[in-house]
Amino acid sequence: MTYTIGVDIGGTNTDLGIVDENGRIAARRHYPTNAYTELAPYIATMMQMVEELMQEVGASSVAGIGIGAPNGNYYTGCVDNAPNLTIKGVLDFGKEIHKYRDVPVVLSNDANAAAYGEYVYGGAKGMQHFIMFTLGTGVGSGIVVDGKLVHGSTGGAGELGHNILVPHGRKCSCGREGCLETYTSARGIVQTYCELKGVPVTADVTSKMIGELAHQGDPVALKTWETVGDQLGLAMANSVTFSAPEAIFLMGGPAQVGDPLLKPLRAAFEKYLLNIYAGSCQIRMSELRANEVAILGAAALVKMGSSR
Repeated sequence: MTYTIGVDIGGTNTDLGIVDENGRIAARRHYPTNAYTELAPYIATMMQMVEELMQEVGASSVAGIGIGAPNGNYYTGCVDNAPNLTIKGVLDFGKEIHKYRDVPVVLSNDANAAAYGEYVYGGAKGMQHFIMFTLGTGVGSGIVVDGKLVHGSTGGAGELGHNILVPHGRKCSCGREGCLETYTSARGIVQTYCELKGVPVTADVTSKMIGELAHQGDPVALKTWETVGDQLGLAMANSVTFSAPEAIFLMGGPAQVGDPLLKPLRAAFEKYLLNIYAGSCQIRMSELRANEVAILGAAALVKMGSSR
């Protein structure tokens, strides 16, 4: 049996898993990312857990280590000044990991990892052209063309969440105004709901709660998802024009609301889609389990071949 290590680096926690060749997470670990301010001790803990995972499944070697991380750069193997990490600067993960194991290390951003996980283990298996949108605290995306993940000249291609949807619109964390993320992320959904209801945004309002209210027939919640669906459908229709995908996959917590979002989204997608693409692209939900996609996606990156 061939095993691969998948590592998902979040601002709060780091999750690791050892994945077999059938896409099964055979064992997993986690530890707090935000307990570290230096890379070396953080990697030391990671590699200790890699050893534990290998021992747990009886693996004498692994095919490689794949890492999904914020601001992850495939070309360099570095995390470049990720604002939500307590370890600051340009972090050379490949170099540090090779002090422990001489194996391929492949690193990319978390949305790219999710897209490639869908390609290797999920509903995009066999597809050559597709796009993944991930809805969460932000809006991420990964683009696959001709069976290859698109990285662009800098390693930062595919930031569709930062396409400007509304000129001079809501202030985005990237410093610009009106990005798609500010309207269709979990935070953006909450802001839309509160604006429609005429109340200030408070911490006790969540996108999950708005989803529950929609299923109970709450008119403001339903209008919120209708608005978000229209906005996201427009963005997805626009994305078709540059890569002509076979499918667009959707994942993340807000997407789990189901029909209150998906019905208006699909209607908007068809309305805004350029007619030459009619019928050529499906909108589908990710087929990977929500609690596994990050590790599977990171592990799948190894199959692209190492950049380091």
